[in-house]
Amino acid sequence: MTVDPPTLAAGLIAAVPFARTVGIEITDVRVDGDDISATATLPDEERLHNHVAGPHAGAIFTLAETASGAVVMAAFGGHLALGTPLAVRSEIAYRKLAVGPVRAVARLGRPVRDVIAELAAGERPEFPVAIEVTRADGAVTTEMTVVWTIRPHR
Repeated sequence: MTVDPPTLAAGLIAAVPFARTVGIEITDVRVDGDDISATATLPDEERLHNHVAGPHAGAIFTLAETASGAVVMAAFGGHLALGTPLAVRSEIAYRKLAVGPVRAVARLGRPVRDVIAELAAGERPEFPVAIEVTRADGAVTTEMTVVWTIRPHR
């Protein structure tokens, strides 16, 4: 499958105005078979800060969830006629203090063909997307998993 990262990024940010509101940019999308990843960044802006002068937890969550959405669109955007992607649940762990600009890298956790096969069979597949958020020095500040589904059109 061919993915045009700038088009995907622009479409996702246009479809999710809140990501645009906090200044998230999708900077990279890669598809190599089932190895699908996306990178998104959050700027260091005072309006996004918490009480310790780093990005607010809500902004970090939004960054990670947006990166996971870019992975979903890269993996399954060509199959939207079959169903609608929806986040089902998430788990987040804040590991270190985030300061400055942060970057989220998200990776698909299930083979695309397995998810599509379940969807084509009329099932509602679930699949995880794992995300690591790092600060400029490379330290992992946050780990998050978003479990997504594709709700079949009926």
